[in-house]
Amino acid sequence: MSVRATSILLGICAAVLAGGACYFARGLIAPVAFALFVIALVWPLQARLQARMAKLPAMAVSLSVTILVIGALGYATVWGLSQTGRWLIVNAARFQAIYTETTTWLEGHGLYSAGMLADTFNVGWLIGMFQGLAGRLNAMLGFAVVTLVYVMLGLLEVDIMRAKLAGEAGEAGRRLLRASAAVAAKFRTYMMVRTVMSVLTGLFVWAVTAALGLDLAPAFGVIAFALNYIPFIGPLVATLLPTFFSLAQFGSWETAVLVFVAMNVIQFFSGSYIEPRVAGRALAMSPFLVLLSVFFWSFMWGMAGAFIGVPLVIAALTFCEEGEETRWIARLLSGREEPPASPPADAVAGPL
Repeated sequence: MSVRATSILLGICAAVLAGGACYFARGLIAPVAFALFVIALVWPLQARLQARMAKLPAMAVSLSVTILVIGALGYATVWGLSQTGRWLIVNAARFQAIYTETTTWLEGHGLYSAGMLADTFNVGWLIGMFQGLAGRLNAMLGFAVVTLVYVMLGLLEVDIMRAKLAGEAGEAGRRLLRASAAVAAKFRTYMMVRTVMSVLTGLFVWAVTAALGLDLAPAFGVIAFALNYIPFIGPLVATLLPTFFSLAQFGSWETAVLVFVAMNVIQFFSGSYIEPRVAGRALAMSPFLVLLSVFFWSFMWGMAGAFIGVPLVIAALTFCEEGEETRWIARLLSGREEPPASPPADAVAGPL
């Protein structure tokens, strides 16, 4: 077997073992990954504060700002879901009537599976889904506490670790520093873009649902804002919720279709037109890779993995760009067109 084939097989085995470690040790690895992500985001603030005060007070201020931002986002999400949950409970009879009519129509047209679906999918199932989602959000509070402890300790170690890599690790350490700085810059760009797009999406969803007369227009706007941080899955949920609730409120399939089309237009315009122009080439990724990363890390780490899946892939591609042997992987999965390679000089000149 050739050396290249052996290297490829070893790389595949290492990737499988790393994936297994990330899955089975997710309780340990996931908070560390999130902590590194948060440290990359807040480090510019920490560095500016350290220039004006001692390291420990600067860390306290940075951590307080981080907790405030995460708390505000979490509160907005819980508020939006609680509003929709209350409306669902109050108007459960509407959903049940619509569901009964739909299953009767399906069975009348020979779709006998509708009766089997009625045993599992009903209004009680929808209420249970909202309750389970609220329980997951509560469980993430413990995850957030562990992550913030890692962030606190990590902010105190950044300067020390950087000095050691630059002074004692040689060229490998300097390459790691360059790649880490590039990853941190891309993380900040990614979150800036997602925040801008989340705000615009939330405003558009609120305006459209309010114009159509939906009762929960502010809640739908807040939910669209919060869920837009999760690519593909978040916009899908933010599209389906107003559609189902408009069907229950108005009892009209035509209105539900109109809401569904309007939500899709908003998501397409923000995700396919505005976002690529705001992000530019720095965050260019294959759409297939984005979708795969969201579902893969959702399987690995649940809701937390869905949120951080794309940043993890961005980090992996950035580190691939630093190595001569792995740079082709970053170019292959970048999702952008590469300029054609220039022909050799002797080929251009031709034979003498």
